[in-house]
Amino acid sequence: MKISQLAKSTGVSARSIRHYEKKKLLTSTRLENDYREFDESAVERVNTIQLYLSLGLTTEDIEQVLNCSDASPEYPADAYCGEMLEVYEQKLQGINKQMSALALVQQRLLQRIGQMKQNRLARCGDH
Repeated sequence: MKISQLAKSTGVSARSIRHYEKKKLLTSTRLENDYREFDESAVERVNTIQLYLSLGLTTEDIEQVLNCSDASPEYPADAYCGEMLEVYEQKLQGINKQMSALALVQQRLLQRIGQMKQNRLARCGDH
């Protein structure tokens, strides 16, 4: 299938598909007219890439998962890759740090808003 067909089948832009190919996450063959030709398995591959991107993985992380699953096709994509557990744990740790930082900012904003409202009430109450 051509890149436009793959894009339509997956809902992913042709530009993204070219990017995945450039990052070695996806492969195609070249026709005589230099058009890319993807086989049917590319649909599942693009969907898998999209899933991992939605989990916050980088294209480098995804390449590692896909290479591992290509080496052990009898297992689900990341079920057998021991090193992926570490990648997932690091990603989760980073998200937890971000959440803690955001919670602190939220707390500070709530305190500041509360102080500003009290100050406004105190000033309006004086008049």
